[in-house]
Amino acid sequence: MQVVYVFCEAAAIRIPFYVYDPKLFRLFVAQSGGVWNNVRREFIFNRKAGNSALCRDQFNLVFAAIPVVWVEENAPVPLRIFGFWERAWETTFHGEKQLKVDRGLSAKKPASKSATDELPGLPDQFSDLWLAKLDDVMRARKFSPNTRDKYIHYNRMLCRKTQKNPETMQTEDITGFLAGMERTGEYSAATMNLAISSIKFFYQNVKKSYICNEHQRPRQDKRLPSVLSKAEAAALFRTMKNLKHRLLLMIIYAAGLRVSEAVSLRRKDLDIYRRQIIVFAGKGRKDRQTLMAQGVMDILCDYYEQYEISDDINGWLFPGQDPAKHLTIRTAQHIFEKALKQAKIQKSATMHSLRHSFATHLLESGTDLRYIQELLGHSSVLTTQRYTHVARRKLVKILSPLDTINDEN
Repeated sequence: MQVVYVFCEAAAIRIPFYVYDPKLFRLFVAQSGGVWNNVRREFIFNRKAGNSALCRDQFNLVFAAIPVVWVEENAPVPLRIFGFWERAWETTFHGEKQLKVDRGLSAKKPASKSATDELPGLPDQFSDLWLAKLDDVMRARKFSPNTRDKYIHYNRMLCRKTQKNPETMQTEDITGFLAGMERTGEYSAATMNLAISSIKFFYQNVKKSYICNEHQRPRQDKRLPSVLSKAEAAALFRTMKNLKHRLLLMIIYAAGLRVSEAVSLRRKDLDIYRRQIIVFAGKGRKDRQTLMAQGVMDILCDYYEQYEISDDINGWLFPGQDPAKHLTIRTAQHIFEKALKQAKIQKSATMHSLRHSFATHLLESGTDLRYIQELLGHSSVLTTQRYTHVARRKLVKILSPLDTINDEN
């Protein structure tokens, strides 16, 4: 059992067993005044029958090396989580709803929505020991920080959802977890494939088990990319009064960058003389060169002066509130969403639509597909070819049969 929940009520103290732990069970049996409720699967310590003084101090021996969450009835303030191994945990609970857990391993947890956030009220079953082992194996293979975060996230989510630890996990548990992801309708085929890759990597390379080998990957959704017209892109930039925000969106569109690549740019990555932007360690840890538009160059000097952008080798082009850190991806996404509303663009577009628009507009202007592949950093031209389905360069020359229905005599 990774976390023990202790519910302190007026008449009794309840300690549910979310996962059977024989050692802990025996420790509670040895405590006086405790009764096991087999229906509710919990120990109940009556506070009125001679145990009115029952308090946390009496459980110190039992909980000596176990993380405990004390849930006080009608607690007027957020509850405390008491850590172990001298790791300071934060105030993280309101009632039984978990808001945030910090086990001293925040650097190894995903910045996106965590498994804890998605499944409030369920204790974490993916122990710090397994988390550390998974992280070590990934670092030894030089996985990117984003990949490490995602792999840890989905393994924690699996254990939390099934309420099983890696030692007791079975093939049918993984199947049920993936089926649940599909059933909610909230996860795309690409996301489910990432979850499968995460789980398979852990059990094959860390746990040395092959319980995940049988799972077939779901077929990818074949969706057309969302693309803005040139008029819509221009309207988007005109609405941006904040120079920093406008430059961010312009660079993504002008150079076909991913949002993660744009926010992590440094001033030194912009080569004004050669009119190029150097992307270091992009997706797949690949470096590449892409375009720097004249429109971007025209406002760079004003931007450098207004925002005091350092020309130091480690100076961020888009610093966050803390100058030592760059703007976050989520902040950049908020900037785009706000601009989309201000420009009154009704399309279902995302920040990535600017990159899609870059590729599509180049294709429509006659740029060779191979050049676009290099600028985008795609490993295969097949990935780039999907833009041919939305480019209007050839479509505008094709007449609908309705327009020629009266041509035959």
